[in-house]
Amino acid sequence: MPQTSIEASSNSDREYTLAGPATLEGTSLHTGQKVTLTIKPAPEGHGFKFRRIDLPDKPFIDADVGRVEKVERATTLASGSVRVHTVEHVLSALTGMNVDNALIEMDANEPPIGDGSARPFVDLIRKAGVEEQDSRRKTWEIREPIHFDDKDGSHITIVPYRGFRVSVTNLSHLGKFTQHFSSEVTPELYECEIAPARTFTFYEDIKPLLDQGLIKGGSLENAVVIRDEEILSKEPMRFENEFARHKALDLIGDLALSGKRITGHVIAVAPGHGPNTQMAGMLKKEYQRMRSMVPPFKLPENEAVLDIKDIFRILPHRAPFLLIDRVIDFSSELKCTAVKNVTYNEPFFEGHFPDHPVMPGVLQLEAMAQAASVLVLRLPDNEGKIGYFMSADHVKFRRPVLPGDTLFIEAEIVKMKRSVGVAVCQCLVNGEVVSSAELKFAVVDA
Repeated sequence: MPQTSIEASSNSDREYTLAGPATLEGTSLHTGQKVTLTIKPAPEGHGFKFRRIDLPDKPFIDADVGRVEKVERATTLASGSVRVHTVEHVLSALTGMNVDNALIEMDANEPPIGDGSARPFVDLIRKAGVEEQDSRRKTWEIREPIHFDDKDGSHITIVPYRGFRVSVTNLSHLGKFTQHFSSEVTPELYECEIAPARTFTFYEDIKPLLDQGLIKGGSLENAVVIRDEEILSKEPMRFENEFARHKALDLIGDLALSGKRITGHVIAVAPGHGPNTQMAGMLKKEYQRMRSMVPPFKLPENEAVLDIKDIFRILPHRAPFLLIDRVIDFSSELKCTAVKNVTYNEPFFEGHFPDHPVMPGVLQLEAMAQAASVLVLRLPDNEGKIGYFMSADHVKFRRPVLPGDTLFIEAEIVKMKRSVGVAVCQCLVNGEVVSSAELKFAVVDA
């Protein structure tokens, strides 16, 4: 059955779209013109796209960081001569409310400004409802910190975290408005704690724009305006740290331009649309780089390839302690590459660790030893013998190995004297070395 509960969707691993269209009318911030925005369902894998239905051919613009043209006071997307301004609030609302695929149609170049927050768009999503789709959601788990900073003092770091969290510090030349906010991002928390936070500005920054006849749709009803230390807006502050919350709102919307949902903790100091979109670009580039490192390989079509039955004939190990699934290549008689498919069903994940499964380093060492043993024990003189560890030197663990990883184990015998040998080994995931060691072993009769 289609899933229409936004709360339930936050626990699903499926993609979500809108259950139906919904329309919002209002005034655009910069031109002051009336605008009608309609959000519509979209197919799996569609992502977010804008459509200018007021222009000939009704062109589309992908909500992609590669389309970012301007980041001054708002994020502007462009495709040729077609532009859409101030996209961050609607993208933030869709992301925060757990929608993956949507078409956003407008009859102007900018969404309605509403009250300067994302709450009108959350209400619109509530009106439309959400619906579960068949495709599984592809979420990128951040495993190593990604960092951006600029000369103006903005810093954004994304670190590993079992969920999606944002922590924002808003800096102000008026110490009173230096604020901090930190929260998980779930539909429930986003709707209550983030979406209502309004945009804010200092009077001295907008007066020149007003004098030039710009921001014609701006008013004290759709922004918090600060003059000296006085709040000029008609409505009082909705939160004590409303400015930091709105910075989190913008950050979520701008990062959506990376095209990837992530699990990670985003920590931002003095963020803005420029730093936000540059981090979105870094996320997209890093994801593409990571994907490109998954080494395509063709299994050699000769007798040197060993499947699991061949490995059984060479090694004495059996489940649950056989840690190589097949040998895919022999570069020489003394060098091979083996593979271990690391699945969540591995028995060691139950206790290492609950809610944070990581393959133990000692088992990576064991996988290296087994790959090296294949090299030695397949030799005719060693048939039926057993290899024993004597020492492990220069052992290094560089990053965790998690369920879903494919472990490539490279082993090379660099010294063999009588029954004692030395092997240099390393384990790789997506082309990156995750662990390495020099192993000394003895081959003895069973």
